[in-house]
Amino acid sequence: MSSQPAWFEAGFPHIWTPYSQMKTAAPPLAVAGTEGVRIHLADGRVLIDGIASWWTACHGYNHPHIRAAVSKQLETMPHVMFGGLTHEPALMLAKRLAAMLPGDLNRVFFTDSGSVAVEVAMKMAMQLWLNRGVRHRTGFLAFRGGYHGDTLGTMAVCDPGEGMHSIFTGLLPPQPMLDLPTDTASIAAFDRFLDQHAKSLAAIIVEPLIQGAGGMIFHDAEVLRRLRAAADRHGLVLIFDEIFTGFGRTGTMFACEAAGVVPDIITLSKALTGGTMALAATVASDAIFDGFWSDDPGHALMHGPTYMANALACAAANASLDLFESEPRLAQVAEIARGLKDGLAPCRKIAGIADVRVMGAVGVVQLEKLNDPKVLQRACVEAGIWVRAFRDIVYLTPSFTMDAEDLGRVTGALVRVLAA
Repeated sequence: MSSQPAWFEAGFPHIWTPYSQMKTAAPPLAVAGTEGVRIHLADGRVLIDGIASWWTACHGYNHPHIRAAVSKQLETMPHVMFGGLTHEPALMLAKRLAAMLPGDLNRVFFTDSGSVAVEVAMKMAMQLWLNRGVRHRTGFLAFRGGYHGDTLGTMAVCDPGEGMHSIFTGLLPPQPMLDLPTDTASIAAFDRFLDQHAKSLAAIIVEPLIQGAGGMIFHDAEVLRRLRAAADRHGLVLIFDEIFTGFGRTGTMFACEAAGVVPDIITLSKALTGGTMALAATVASDAIFDGFWSDDPGHALMHGPTYMANALACAAANASLDLFESEPRLAQVAEIARGLKDGLAPCRKIAGIADVRVMGAVGVVQLEKLNDPKVLQRACVEAGIWVRAFRDIVYLTPSFTMDAEDLGRVTGALVRVLAA
């Protein structure tokens, strides 16, 4: 007799799961519910979630304030098309995001996923030049170790060597890819490339402070200041992809704040709704928006997802921002950073560990080699924690509301699994 619930048996033969070869992969774990920082499995087991559902559940699961806001919105208006119509949750959210973001990042374009938010940012940058009558500035300078999404346009600016998209090498529009300018050699290569090729580029795109799914690679704020200066020098649009780093994950509300740098376009998603439903935003500066403000209808940004600015999602996002204002989230991130540094420190003494690094509520253990991430993941489940490894990386991105005791359970379990 199967131990899976009836709904799993009925529906699983019809689903296509992400990032997995379904012929050989173990079936996913059936989840019955979530609460706080815990995932309740259908078989009765309970896991402490060490990665907050791909970094989204920053306030933990089922926060009553967000739940109440969504329920209230559901009674009034779950959704209405955003073409020719608008509504209060979206406009209030846009106003609040503009007020929170640095500089003149004042124009918010809502989408429904991080990949699409980046696609829109790229489209804005390219069309800005087209609106100026310049048709040859179509390239995007991206960086090795970067990851910006799984749609076709964003795949072209992901590191082709990071694995997930390598099968498409040579089939996507070619985009230049450099090392981040972090040392003398890479800075010289970066400057030399721009001196020779800047006039073919529309923009520079980067994940600030931490390159996430490409390998959890850290860099310092000076790199971002260098990119801003280069973009200004060559007249390029600077895009910060803060889908992973935004909303407190690196220790400041947005990673760009740590560098004192204002990009021309910033993309947001993941924790925007506190992990409750899909919503993303591409926020442009006044100068970018002015490049589309015209009597010529052909200069408009012709983009509009069907569920753009979904009222339920905007209500959830507004409630999430309430929590950042009323509860000590950034102080909690600082506490989690200390807990991650202390809790993961024993990993440094384990054979086969190449590096341990922490920034904000991100803890990374890099192995010299990880033959089968699935084996490690199963061991973590048996130890009572939910962690997903990839390539040679095991990472923790807990909810900001995780207390010291639960964080200690997560780090302790991970240390024991790695030591074994």
